Amino acid sequence: MTRPHAPFVPPAPVPRTVPPSRLQIIRTVMRNPLELWGEPSFRLEWLNAKFFNERTLIVNHPGLVRHVLVDNAQNYRMAVIRQLILRPILRDGLLTAEGETWRRSRKAMAPVFTPRHAGGFARQMLEQSRAFTARYDIAAARGEVRDIAVDMTELTFDILAATLFSGQVAGTEAEFAGDIERLLSTMGRVDPMDLLKAPSWVPRVRRMFGRPVLAKFRRIVEDTMANRQQLMQSDPAKVPEDFLTLLIRLHGPEGLTLDEIEDNIITFIGAGHETTARALGWTLYCLANSPSDREKVEAEIDQVLALGLEPVKWLDAMPWTRAAFEEAMRLYPPAPSINRAAIADDQWDNGKGETVTIAAGTTVLVMPWTLHRHTKLWDQPAAYIPSRFLPENRGRIDRFQYLPFGVGPRICIGATFALQEAVIALGVLLSSYRFDCTEDTKPWPVQKLTTQPEGGLPMRVSRR
Repeated sequence: MTRPHAPFVPPAPVPRTVPPSRLQIIRTVMRNPLELWGEPSFRLEWLNAKFFNERTLIVNHPGLVRHVLVDNAQNYRMAVIRQLILRPILRDGLLTAEGETWRRSRKAMAPVFTPRHAGGFARQMLEQSRAFTARYDIAAARGEVRDIAVDMTELTFDILAATLFSGQVAGTEAEFAGDIERLLSTMGRVDPMDLLKAPSWVPRVRRMFGRPVLAKFRRIVEDTMANRQQLMQSDPAKVPEDFLTLLIRLHGPEGLTLDEIEDNIITFIGAGHETTARALGWTLYCLANSPSDREKVEAEIDQVLALGLEPVKWLDAMPWTRAAFEEAMRLYPPAPSINRAAIADDQWDNGKGETVTIAAGTTVLVMPWTLHRHTKLWDQPAAYIPSRFLPENRGRIDRFQYLPFGVGPRICIGATFALQEAVIALGVLLSSYRFDCTEDTKPWPVQKLTTQPEGGLPMRVSRR
């Protein structure tokens, strides 16, 4: 009898068994927060801890996740440390805005990202993916090795620029990939002053090196907005009805300020596309190390393409491809932590006689990184097993144990857009090419806002 191959276990930090010292916490958080978490965080349903004398609750119980992020979400604001890291980059973009500014922006942008509207982008996603992957013809013929992490950043930039900005972003994909890496390596990392909750005016040495790149991003957005505004005035008939036009039309006393429009464009060009790019890269890496799953995905893609289905139908027609992507997001969640702080005292009953008390001011960490690898919630949590996300198995996954896009009022507004984009991109990539690891493919997951592969993803491209 032939035994099935053991599932692939991709690289990840080994959970700590000894609590770190304060100095170790600082060093680890600055280097890679994913290496901080101990074994209890992957085993217990909730865990009270203290970081720098600050009360912290680590949440892994789906019911408690729901309580904090959905049922009583109004009692939880953005955590201070999270805002100290993100606001210098995104300011009042949708990820960082709060209160009335967030409500106004969310309401204004919601129509663009409905499932129906997102479906209208499918053809453009297909065209951009085909145009991008044409570069692999030469690479495959020569057996070249390419950094797939960089390639996926460029591909998702092309898709975002075409679908939401009609290709009228004042920048190029080549420079963009390098700039986003420099930005997240500097501005997107925790600084010791953040851990001490120093006011935002206190200099962060690490981020000083990222200011030129951030300034460049701001200039790109300013130029993009100015070009579109000029077109809207000079030739209204040629103005595309896209995300950029929508935002600019929202400018006014009852809508968004020009600064808020700029902040949201930065958010979508930077953070919005970055998450999908990283997840695509990790998916190709995991499939390269799981040949049986890759064969199933390839067979499914071949079948769907042979039927000639429109790309808008691919998401539903490719359950194995979607499952491969979703399992990669489980192991390497694009946003590995969700940070909140309790405004008033709160408590939650688990229905078994246990009550969790959450005092005002407590930092609450809902961490997809630990939640998605929790030993009580997942079978073989460290292994890459796409089949767990097939339609017939999804009912075993609680809605609040898998949070690649967050949940509740602040769930990612572009979740449907991202899933459709990923399945279409994978469909195009894997219909013609294979991506295999080399002896230099040794990625290490590092948290820099998103979960990135340190060392990149060098992979050999070949024709199928």
